Amino acid sequence: MKKYEARIRVQYYETDAMGIVHHSNYIRYFETARTEFFRRSGYSYDAMEKQGILMPVLGVTAEYKTPAVYDEVLLLSCWVEKLKGASVVLGYEVRGEESGQVHVTGSSSHGFTTPDLKPIRLKKDAPEVYQLFQKLMD
Repeated sequence: MKKYEARIRVQYYETDAMGIVHHSNYIRYFETARTEFFRRSGYSYDAMEKQGILMPVLGVTAEYKTPAVYDEVLLLSCWVEKLKGASVVLGYEVRGEESGQVHVTGSSSHGFTTPDLKPIRLKKDAPEVYQLFQKLMD
C-alpha cells in the first residue's frame, strides 16, 4: 500500500490547558492527511467532486498513544486500508518528526455518493477512480 505524508506544526490554539494537543484536533489532522493523500496521488478531492463523486464520512476511530505538544512538527500519514464497491476505509498515523514517536493511529470510513448523497458503486459508475484506489492499495 502507498502511504503519503503531510508535515504540520502544532499551533498554540490546538493545545489544551495541559499544553498538549486536544484530542479533537487529531480528527482534523486525519482530514489534512487525507486531503494531501489524494492530492499527491494525482486525484484531488476537488477533482473528484467536479466529477460528481463525494466521500461523506461514515465513521472515525482514533487510538491515542502519546501526547503531541505545542510547536512540535508532526508527520501525518494516510493510506487505503480497504476498498469496497461503495465505500473505502483509510488508515492514519500521526507521529513526531523529530522523536519518531507515534501519537495517534486511526481510521475513517467513507461512502461514495452523488452530490445528492445517493450511494454509487465506484467500480461500476467511475471505474477509472476505482482503479486509482486499487493502485493506491498496491
